[in-house]
Amino acid sequence: MQLARPWDQLLHPSHRALATEFIRFGVVGTVGFVVDTSVLYAALAAGAGLYWGRVLSYVAAATGNWALNRAWTFRSAGREGAGRQWVMFLLVNLVGFAVNYSTYALLVANLPVVAAHPILGVAAGSIAGLAGNFLLSRRFVFRTP
Repeated sequence: MQLARPWDQLLHPSHRALATEFIRFGVVGTVGFVVDTSVLYAALAAGAGLYWGRVLSYVAAATGNWALNRAWTFRSAGREGAGRQWVMFLLVNLVGFAVNYSTYALLVANLPVVAAHPILGVAAGSIAGLAGNFLLSRRFVFRTP
């Protein structure tokens, strides 16, 4: 017996799959946030600095997000070669990365509390890039046949 999801009564059947994908994408993004933040703090401890550390942490998080989205969020999508799909995911998500990183850098540069606690900038950047990353990933990386 499958439990009813809250949006089953609220959404038209044609929108339910999209809502499910978006929620899964958000869950994967939350895991990515943890990876992003963990790698950033490790890079900072190794002396990478606030900006290069964030580049490293974003690539690590994006790679994990690609793998989880491929296996769970968009599992019904076509299965291109993994290497090609990973590269496409990174390229397509450069738009989201630009929004994400710009938000982070703007906050780090202008708010001392964010410079002191970079997790706040990582969170703000992640939220800022979420919708664009979802739509672009769905359209160009994880196309349904």
